[in-house]
Amino acid sequence: MDSLSVYYDAIFVGNYTKDTIITPDGTRYVDGGGMNYAAHAAARLGLKAAVVTRLAREDQHVVDDIQKDGIDCYPVYSPSSTLMTLEYKTHDVDKRNLYVKAIAGTISPSDLGGLTARAVVVSPSIRGEVEPEFFEKMRKRENVLLSADVQGFVRVLRGESLVYEPWPEMERVLRNLDILKTDAVEAAYLTGETDIEKAAKFFADLGAVEVILSHSDGILVHAEGKYYHYRFHAESMNGRSGRGDTCVGSYVSKRLTLPPREAGKWSAAATSLKVERLGPFDRSVKEVEQFIAKHYAD
Repeated sequence: MDSLSVYYDAIFVGNYTKDTIITPDGTRYVDGGGMNYAAHAAARLGLKAAVVTRLAREDQHVVDDIQKDGIDCYPVYSPSSTLMTLEYKTHDVDKRNLYVKAIAGTISPSDLGGLTARAVVVSPSIRGEVEPEFFEKMRKRENVLLSADVQGFVRVLRGESLVYEPWPEMERVLRNLDILKTDAVEAAYLTGETDIEKAAKFFADLGAVEVILSHSDGILVHAEGKYYHYRFHAESMNGRSGRGDTCVGSYVSKRLTLPPREAGKWSAAATSLKVERLGPFDRSVKEVEQFIAKHYAD
Protein backbone atom coordinates (compact mmCIF):
# COMPACT_ATOMS: atom_id res chain seq x y z
CA MET A 1 0.00 0.00 0.00
CA ASP A 2 1.24 3.51 -0.74
CA SER A 3 1.74 6.27 1.79
CA LEU A 4 -1.77 7.70 1.66
CA SER A 5 -3.19 8.78 5.01
CA VAL A 6 -6.87 8.03 5.56
CA TYR A 7 -8.76 8.11 8.87
CA TYR A 8 -11.55 5.69 9.81
CA ASP A 9 -13.69 4.89 12.80
CA ALA A 10 -12.63 1.26 12.49
CA ILE A 11 -10.37 -0.90 10.32
CA PHE A 12 -11.18 -4.60 10.02
CA VAL A 13 -8.27 -6.92 9.29
CA GLY A 14 -8.44 -10.52 8.09
CA ASN A 15 -8.45 -12.70 5.02
CA TYR A 16 -11.46 -13.18 2.82
CA THR A 17 -12.68 -16.78 2.88
CA LYS A 18 -14.63 -18.49 0.13
CA ASP A 19 -17.03 -20.51 2.29
CA THR A 20 -18.96 -23.70 1.63
CA ILE A 21 -21.48 -24.06 4.46
CA ILE A 22 -23.02 -27.49 5.03
CA THR A 23 -25.95 -27.76 7.45
CA PRO A 24 -28.79 -30.24 8.05
CA ASP A 25 -30.85 -27.94 5.81
CA GLY A 26 -28.51 -28.14 2.80
CA THR A 27 -25.33 -26.64 1.30
CA ARG A 28 -24.73 -22.96 0.60
CA TYR A 29 -21.85 -20.91 -0.82
CA VAL A 30 -21.00 -17.60 0.81
CA ASP A 31 -18.35 -14.89 0.58
CA GLY A 32 -17.05 -15.03 4.13
CA GLY A 33 -14.19 -13.91 6.33
CA GLY A 34 -14.47 -12.40 9.77
CA MET A 35 -13.47 -8.96 8.54
CA ASN A 36 -16.34 -9.01 6.02
CA TYR A 37 -19.06 -9.79 8.56
CA ALA A 38 -17.61 -7.50 11.25
CA ALA A 39 -17.13 -4.53 8.91
CA HIS A 40 -20.68 -4.78 7.59
CA ALA A 41 -22.02 -4.66 11.15
CA ALA A 42 -19.97 -1.53 11.83
CA ALA A 43 -21.00 0.18 8.60
CA ARG A 44 -24.69 -0.54 9.15
CA LEU A 45 -24.37 0.95 12.62
CA GLY A 46 -23.05 4.18 11.11
CA LEU A 47 -19.27 3.89 11.31
CA LYS A 48 -16.79 4.88 8.64
CA ALA A 49 -15.23 1.46 8.10
CA ALA A 50 -12.41 -0.06 6.07
CA VAL A 51 -11.27 -3.60 5.35
CA VAL A 52 -7.70 -4.82 4.82
CA THR A 53 -7.68 -8.33 3.39
CA ARG A 54 -5.82 -10.85 1.24
CA LEU A 55 -7.50 -12.68 -1.63
CA ALA A 56 -7.00 -13.88 -5.19
CA ARG A 57 -7.57 -11.48 -8.09
CA GLU A 58 -10.25 -13.83 -9.40
CA ASP A 59 -12.32 -12.87 -6.35
CA GLN A 60 -12.24 -9.15 -7.13
CA HIS A 61 -16.05 -9.16 -6.92
CA VAL A 62 -15.66 -9.38 -3.14
CA VAL A 63 -13.74 -6.08 -3.05
CA ASP A 64 -16.34 -4.53 -5.34
CA ASP A 65 -19.23 -5.78 -3.20
CA ILE A 66 -17.66 -4.50 0.02
CA GLN A 67 -17.14 -1.08 -1.54
CA LYS A 68 -20.70 -1.00 -2.89
CA ASP A 69 -21.86 -1.29 0.71
CA GLY A 70 -19.98 1.87 1.65
CA ILE A 71 -16.91 0.18 3.13
CA ASP A 72 -13.46 1.04 1.77
CA CYS A 73 -11.47 -2.08 0.91
CA TYR A 74 -7.70 -2.36 0.62
CA PRO A 75 -6.86 -5.74 -0.95
CA VAL A 76 -3.50 -7.47 -0.97
CA TYR A 77 -3.59 -9.96 -3.83
CA SER A 78 -2.51 -13.55 -3.27
CA PRO A 79 -2.19 -16.55 -5.61
CA SER A 80 -5.25 -18.08 -3.94
CA SER A 81 -8.03 -17.00 -1.64
CA THR A 82 -8.62 -18.95 1.55
CA LEU A 83 -11.05 -21.77 0.68
CA MET A 84 -13.02 -23.01 3.70
CA THR A 85 -15.74 -25.59 4.31
CA LEU A 86 -17.87 -25.25 7.46
CA GLU A 87 -19.82 -28.41 8.29
CA TYR A 88 -22.62 -28.29 10.88
CA LYS A 89 -23.91 -31.84 11.41
CA THR A 90 -26.62 -30.60 13.80
CA HIS A 91 -28.39 -27.33 14.51
CA ASP A 92 -26.00 -26.64 17.41
CA VAL A 93 -24.06 -23.58 16.18
CA ASP A 94 -21.19 -24.28 18.59
CA LYS A 95 -20.40 -27.63 16.98
CA ARG A 96 -18.88 -27.69 13.50
CA ASN A 97 -16.05 -29.20 11.48
CA LEU A 98 -13.76 -26.94 9.47
CA TYR A 99 -11.72 -27.80 6.38
CA VAL A 100 -9.37 -25.63 4.32
CA LYS A 101 -8.08 -26.35 0.80
CA ALA A 102 -6.02 -23.17 0.27
CA ILE A 103 -4.87 -20.13 2.26
CA ALA A 104 -4.22 -16.54 1.21
CA GLY A 105 -1.19 -15.85 3.42
CA THR A 106 -0.22 -13.48 6.24
CA ILE A 107 -1.34 -9.88 6.74
CA SER A 108 1.44 -7.60 7.98
CA PRO A 109 1.29 -4.15 9.64
CA SER A 110 2.69 -2.63 6.45
CA ASP A 111 -0.49 -3.71 4.65
CA LEU A 112 -2.29 -0.97 6.58
CA GLY A 113 0.04 1.64 5.12
CA GLY A 114 -1.05 5.10 6.20
CA LEU A 115 -4.49 4.01 7.36
CA THR A 116 -5.42 5.16 10.86
CA ALA A 117 -8.51 4.52 12.95
CA ARG A 118 -10.13 4.80 16.35
CA ALA A 119 -10.35 0.99 16.42
CA VAL A 120 -8.53 -1.88 14.74
CA VAL A 121 -10.42 -5.19 14.76
CA VAL A 122 -8.42 -8.28 13.82
CA SER A 123 -10.57 -11.21 12.63
CA PRO A 124 -8.34 -13.98 11.27
CA SER A 125 -9.63 -17.45 10.45
CA ILE A 126 -6.45 -19.49 10.85
CA ARG A 127 -3.25 -19.25 12.90
CA GLY A 128 -0.54 -17.53 10.90
CA GLU A 129 -2.92 -15.14 9.17
CA VAL A 130 -1.92 -12.41 11.63
CA GLU A 131 1.25 -12.74 13.73
CA PRO A 132 1.78 -11.47 17.33
CA GLU A 133 4.10 -8.72 16.04
CA PHE A 134 1.08 -7.13 14.38
CA PHE A 135 -0.47 -6.33 17.77
CA GLU A 136 2.76 -5.02 19.21
CA LYS A 137 3.08 -2.55 16.36
CA MET A 138 -0.59 -1.56 16.53
CA ARG A 139 -0.26 -1.01 20.28
CA LYS A 140 2.33 1.70 19.61
CA ARG A 141 -0.34 3.74 17.85
CA GLU A 142 -1.98 6.32 20.10
CA ASN A 143 -5.60 6.08 21.20
CA VAL A 144 -6.47 2.94 19.23
CA LEU A 145 -9.02 0.45 20.56
CA LEU A 146 -7.44 -2.89 19.61
CA SER A 147 -9.52 -6.05 19.32
CA ALA A 148 -8.86 -9.61 18.18
CA ASP A 149 -10.75 -12.87 17.77
CA VAL A 150 -9.41 -16.03 19.40
CA GLN A 151 -10.45 -18.19 16.45
CA GLY A 152 -7.54 -17.06 14.30
CA PHE A 153 -5.02 -18.24 16.87
CA VAL A 154 -6.45 -21.46 18.30
CA ARG A 155 -7.40 -22.91 14.88
CA VAL A 156 -4.45 -24.55 13.16
CA LEU A 157 -4.34 -26.10 9.71
CA ARG A 158 -3.24 -29.75 9.70
CA GLY A 159 -3.57 -31.25 6.24
CA GLU A 160 -6.93 -29.89 5.10
CA SER A 161 -8.50 -29.92 8.56
CA LEU A 162 -8.66 -27.03 11.00
CA VAL A 163 -8.03 -28.31 14.51
CA TYR A 164 -7.70 -26.66 17.90
CA GLU A 165 -4.21 -26.52 19.34
CA PRO A 166 -2.77 -24.69 22.38
CA TRP A 167 -1.89 -21.05 21.79
CA PRO A 168 1.69 -20.61 23.05
CA GLU A 169 1.76 -16.86 22.38
CA MET A 170 -1.59 -16.13 24.01
CA GLU A 171 -0.27 -13.93 26.82
CA ARG A 172 1.94 -12.02 24.38
CA VAL A 173 -1.13 -11.07 22.32
CA LEU A 174 -3.60 -10.56 25.18
CA ARG A 175 -1.45 -8.03 27.00
CA ASN A 176 -1.75 -5.79 23.93
CA LEU A 177 -5.54 -6.10 23.58
CA ASP A 178 -8.38 -3.89 24.71
CA ILE A 179 -11.07 -6.36 23.62
CA LEU A 180 -10.79 -10.13 23.15
CA LYS A 181 -13.56 -12.00 21.31
CA THR A 182 -13.97 -15.72 21.93
CA ASP A 183 -16.71 -18.31 21.88
CA ALA A 184 -17.59 -20.86 24.54
CA VAL A 185 -15.88 -23.79 22.80
CA GLU A 186 -12.62 -21.90 22.17
CA ALA A 187 -12.65 -20.52 25.70
CA ALA A 188 -13.16 -23.94 27.29
CA TYR A 189 -10.36 -25.39 25.18
CA LEU A 190 -7.84 -22.67 26.07
CA THR A 191 -8.75 -22.19 29.73
CA GLY A 192 -10.05 -25.59 30.82
CA GLU A 193 -13.12 -23.79 32.20
CA THR A 194 -16.65 -24.68 31.12
CA ASP A 195 -18.00 -21.88 33.34
CA ILE A 196 -17.98 -18.95 30.91
CA GLU A 197 -17.48 -16.32 33.62
CA LYS A 198 -14.39 -18.13 34.91
CA ALA A 199 -13.11 -18.51 31.35
CA ALA A 200 -13.57 -14.78 30.68
CA LYS A 201 -11.74 -13.90 33.89
CA PHE A 202 -8.87 -16.19 32.86
CA PHE A 203 -8.35 -14.12 29.69
CA ALA A 204 -8.70 -10.87 31.61
CA ASP A 205 -6.08 -11.97 34.11
CA LEU A 206 -3.67 -12.47 31.21
CA GLY A 207 -4.16 -8.90 30.05
CA ALA A 208 -7.31 -8.55 27.94
CA VAL A 209 -9.04 -5.41 29.24
CA GLU A 210 -12.49 -6.59 28.10
CA VAL A 211 -13.73 -9.99 26.96
CA ILE A 212 -16.79 -10.69 24.84
CA LEU A 213 -17.74 -14.37 24.75
CA SER A 214 -20.44 -15.74 22.47
CA HIS A 215 -22.24 -19.03 23.07
CA SER A 216 -25.25 -20.83 21.64
CA ASP A 217 -27.72 -18.90 23.82
CA GLY A 218 -26.20 -15.43 23.85
CA ILE A 219 -23.15 -13.41 24.82
CA LEU A 220 -21.22 -12.55 27.96
CA VAL A 221 -19.29 -9.30 28.37
CA HIS A 222 -16.63 -9.14 31.07
CA ALA A 223 -15.41 -5.60 31.72
CA GLU A 224 -14.32 -3.49 34.66
CA GLY A 225 -14.57 -6.54 36.91
CA LYS A 226 -18.25 -7.10 36.08
CA TYR A 227 -20.16 -9.69 34.05
CA TYR A 228 -23.03 -8.80 31.72
CA HIS A 229 -25.19 -11.55 30.20
CA TYR A 230 -27.46 -11.17 27.16
CA ARG A 231 -29.61 -13.83 25.54
CA PHE A 232 -30.10 -14.08 21.78
CA HIS A 233 -33.66 -13.66 20.50
CA ALA A 234 -33.41 -14.92 16.93
CA GLU A 235 -36.41 -16.36 15.09
CA SER A 236 -34.18 -18.64 12.98
CA MET A 237 -30.53 -19.66 12.56
CA ASN A 238 -30.38 -19.48 8.74
CA GLY A 239 -27.42 -17.09 8.88
CA ARG A 240 -25.38 -18.70 11.64
CA SER A 241 -22.06 -18.26 9.80
CA GLY A 242 -20.60 -14.89 10.79
CA ARG A 243 -22.34 -14.83 14.16
CA GLY A 244 -19.20 -14.19 16.23
CA ASP A 245 -17.83 -11.66 13.75
CA THR A 246 -21.04 -9.65 13.86
CA CYS A 247 -20.94 -9.89 17.63
CA VAL A 248 -17.49 -8.30 17.91
CA GLY A 249 -18.00 -5.86 15.03
CA SER A 250 -21.11 -4.40 16.62
CA TYR A 251 -19.64 -4.43 20.13
CA VAL A 252 -16.48 -2.55 19.14
CA SER A 253 -18.53 -0.12 17.05
CA LYS A 254 -20.69 0.87 19.99
CA ARG A 255 -17.88 0.61 22.52
CA LEU A 256 -16.30 3.69 20.90
CA THR A 257 -19.09 5.80 22.40
CA LEU A 258 -20.90 3.64 24.98
CA PRO A 259 -19.92 1.82 28.20
CA PRO A 260 -19.54 -1.99 28.09
CA ARG A 261 -23.02 -2.75 29.44
CA GLU A 262 -24.75 -0.71 26.73
CA ALA A 263 -22.42 -1.85 23.94
CA GLY A 264 -23.28 -5.42 24.92
CA LYS A 265 -26.97 -4.77 24.29
CA TRP A 266 -26.22 -3.54 20.78
CA SER A 267 -24.01 -6.56 20.14
CA ALA A 268 -26.63 -9.05 21.32
CA ALA A 269 -29.37 -7.34 19.32
CA ALA A 270 -27.35 -7.06 16.10
CA THR A 271 -26.17 -10.65 16.37
CA SER A 272 -29.70 -11.93 17.01
CA LEU A 273 -30.90 -10.16 13.87
CA LYS A 274 -27.90 -11.22 11.79
CA VAL A 275 -28.28 -14.98 12.39
CA GLU A 276 -31.77 -14.87 10.91
CA ARG A 277 -30.33 -14.15 7.45
CA LEU A 278 -27.53 -15.59 5.37
CA GLY A 279 -24.71 -13.19 4.52
CA PRO A 280 -23.40 -10.06 6.27
CA PHE A 281 -25.51 -8.00 8.64
CA ASP A 282 -27.98 -5.87 6.67
CA ARG A 283 -30.36 -4.31 9.22
CA SER A 284 -30.82 -0.62 9.98
CA VAL A 285 -29.94 1.25 13.16
CA LYS A 286 -33.67 1.77 13.76
CA GLU A 287 -34.33 -1.97 13.58
CA VAL A 288 -31.60 -2.63 16.13
CA GLU A 289 -32.91 0.12 18.42
CA GLN A 290 -36.40 -1.37 18.27
CA PHE A 291 -35.00 -4.83 18.99
CA ILE A 292 -33.11 -3.51 22.03
CA ALA A 293 -36.25 -1.77 23.33
CA LYS A 294 -38.19 -5.02 22.99
CA HIS A 295 -35.66 -7.48 24.40
CA TYR A 296 -32.98 -5.66 26.41
CA ALA A 297 -34.74 -2.73 28.09
CA ASP A 298 -33.71 -2.22 31.72
